[in-house]
Amino acid sequence: MPQKEHPCAFFECKAQHKSLHRLPSNERLRRKWLSIIFEDKVPENLPKLLYVCANHFSADSFENAGQFNSGFASKLFLKTGSVPTRRDPTLLRRKLVPVVPAVAVEGFHASASVPKKNTTNNADCIVGSDEELDFCDQDSVASSVDSSAEDMFIDDMDPILDRRPSSDLYLPEEDYDSKDAPQHRKRLCLSSAEGGDRKSENGFYWTETEKWQSSDEADVEPPLLVFTPNQNPGPQILPNRCSSALQFFQLLFPKSMFQTIAGYTNSYAAKYEERKGKLWNFISQSDMKSYVALVIYMGMFRCSSLSDYWSESQHFSLSFPAKIMSYRKFLSISKVLHLSESREDEKNILKKGTAGYERLGKIQPLYQVIRESCKSYFHPFQNITIVERMVKPQAGTGLKQSLKSRSPNMGFKLFALTDCTCGYTWDFFVYEGKSCASRSEGLSYETVMALVDENMLGSGYKLFVDKFYTSPTLFTDLLDKKVLACGPVWPNRTGYPKSAKNKLLSNAPRGTMRWIRQDKLLFVEWKDSKEVQMCSSFHKAYEGDTVQRKVRRDAHRTLEEIPVPAVVLDYSKNMEAVDSSDCITEHFRAIHKPKKWYQCMFYHFLDIAVENAFIMQELVTKGNGKKPLTRKAFLQALILELTDIDSLDSAAVPLTLSSSG
Repeated sequence: MPQKEHPCAFFECKAQHKSLHRLPSNERLRRKWLSIIFEDKVPENLPKLLYVCANHFSADSFENAGQFNSGFASKLFLKTGSVPTRRDPTLLRRKLVPVVPAVAVEGFHASASVPKKNTTNNADCIVGSDEELDFCDQDSVASSVDSSAEDMFIDDMDPILDRRPSSDLYLPEEDYDSKDAPQHRKRLCLSSAEGGDRKSENGFYWTETEKWQSSDEADVEPPLLVFTPNQNPGPQILPNRCSSALQFFQLLFPKSMFQTIAGYTNSYAAKYEERKGKLWNFISQSDMKSYVALVIYMGMFRCSSLSDYWSESQHFSLSFPAKIMSYRKFLSISKVLHLSESREDEKNILKKGTAGYERLGKIQPLYQVIRESCKSYFHPFQNITIVERMVKPQAGTGLKQSLKSRSPNMGFKLFALTDCTCGYTWDFFVYEGKSCASRSEGLSYETVMALVDENMLGSGYKLFVDKFYTSPTLFTDLLDKKVLACGPVWPNRTGYPKSAKNKLLSNAPRGTMRWIRQDKLLFVEWKDSKEVQMCSSFHKAYEGDTVQRKVRRDAHRTLEEIPVPAVVLDYSKNMEAVDSSDCITEHFRAIHKPKKWYQCMFYHFLDIAVENAFIMQELVTKGNGKKPLTRKAFLQALILELTDIDSLDSAAVPLTLSSSG
């Protein structure tokens, strides 16, 4: 909001933050705010609306401080119950105001209608309005044409850290154990006729005389950081607080949200039906719970079309959906499902083209509740990772999607911090398209920094990331935050060793490895079926580990033990655990085809809540020495509890966590 319209309630505030926060409606909390603002001398006549800028809150008061600092959010959101604690705004200003460099990366431009300023700007936000209610949210997609730099970001390349491939650049995917490997490319040779040191683009020095070491050359194991989490890892709930699937689910998807979403949907649907000359039959909180139960049910039992769930065929019909809700009612709710207040949407649309426009306004209430709940009731174990997820839409919107229509990953990108031990989604954010992040270090760098909050996590965490994120700059800066990291790395990424002496050859036998240690970082090249390049800040080059692989000997392939670097084994083990748990269902979205982008987001948030609830149930039950429910039994129990169906009439599906799966 513009500062001229809403000055900060702290009259001495000279460096007002762009993110302003209205006094809470809760009377007890409101009195607490006023007492701090006026130092216990609250005047009798107060303005109707009072605002406090973000500089007067501690850094941990905000739900999305990491995303705001990295430029992935235009507004800070307070956690429930937060109060201003700082009278001197200069104490936190540096941490909460993202720095935008004077010279922006080529291709990233502000909207032509808004003057360029050194502040976060979402001027060209393009979330659709509801002018065409019978169809999807339409908007001028042409107005969101992105630069080549952001195109690289969507295609898993970073415009700052990656050099675009050229005809003479060696890529690891081109190195196969076959005779028909591409011949038109050659290894990039960066050797120089002159000696001395050379400096890469990001300040890393590589010595011309430095060479790659082999596996039989000793490496010194780097000192490990002591793992000191801010809370005990695992579920943060009392052992006896939850005894059913629904109770676990409502930790993450609160009961009040059913009533809230039902109210938003009724308000939106009333206008929708009024334009068509019809009356809307208002839905209740119970109807919303039943709707969610059927959505989960459809993810378990698959039919070829939505109407098949209400089929009246004598032999080929499912009886459960018709008991819960009619087909017409389910379809009606699906069509008008809404997650925000219609009046607030209208006000937000009027701000389009200004810095005050909130691109994710239509999902913000549920978005922030789910994120805060996921972090409140669980603390990650030591090994964590950043993963990408795609929410597949049925129609075009202004949010950035995968560029290639042939790509199976067509949809909206979400970046999530996930626990490697159990697959729990601890934090996530929606990638909105053009970001106003600093970009001095690259968008992949900013993404990790937005999610890895050492103030909330603690120190000694081990972060595993794929090659889109891995960079020497990132890993070095994470060490400063007392976070260790490892992952595969592109050989053309800025900061990767340029030395060609004793480098791994393309025709090297399987199991051959080379390594270089530069300061606190280890770089490893290992030959499997193709070359693998890794970077780590906490591994030793080789610890004698082996792995079984088929190796061609004469005309036959034999199974042999070949050497493998510890970083490769550790990375594979942790990422496999995440891949196996990242099984969020998408079937029901394909069945009833939501036409609005925010409805797609609703179903994905629901998926996250269900999956996290199942994981917590599993961990808590095992901690109590009991056998947890299987995923199928957990979902069945959750569906029955949401619909208030007596378990005795439902084939004895277990409802308590003391039952076996």
